[in-house]
Amino acid sequence: MKTNKKVCLNVCTIMVSVALVFGSGCATKGQTGALAGAGVGALIGQAVGGDTAGTLIGAGVGTGVGYLIGNNMDKKDAQNRQTVQDEETRPLANTTWQVTSIVPKPDRPVKSLVAHFKPDGTVVSTRTFEDGHVETAHERYRIVGDTLIINQDDYVINARFKITGNQMIANTDKYSIILTRLDV
Repeated sequence: MKTNKKVCLNVCTIMVSVALVFGSGCATKGQTGALAGAGVGALIGQAVGGDTAGTLIGAGVGTGVGYLIGNNMDKKDAQNRQTVQDEETRPLANTTWQVTSIVPKPDRPVKSLVAHFKPDGTVVSTRTFEDGHVETAHERYRIVGDTLIINQDDYVINARFKITGNQMIANTDKYSIILTRLDV
């Protein structure tokens, strides 16, 4: 039993070290929080449970709690930002994109979704629903590494994205989206 505790403690120490070293490379505070939470949760799980199951449960709970805390910090940061830097809007500034695919299908399917990214850090999205209803949303955006951050006062969406030619692929924690550039 002592050998198992020693092995688990060594694994936990390694996990926390990895979280601290690689955590600085995360694009958002939500990602950093998840990574750090996993390490801290593993340590607490090991201390309380004294076995591998406790360590894994602690790591899982810590990941979730760390992400929630970090994501809320991202939301507060987004709300407090008044201006964006040019490098935070490139390469999307002055471009218009139309969604060609969303997987899984949203609860309220859209017939058309077009997003125009402005250089001032705002994105205007026009959604046309299957029933003909049209909604326009004015949101803020910025780019950190390969993460597109879109937000309003009550939410923040982090999407990993990649542009290849006239196509953009964006992945959130809920959707995988393919967009085609319209303004070329």
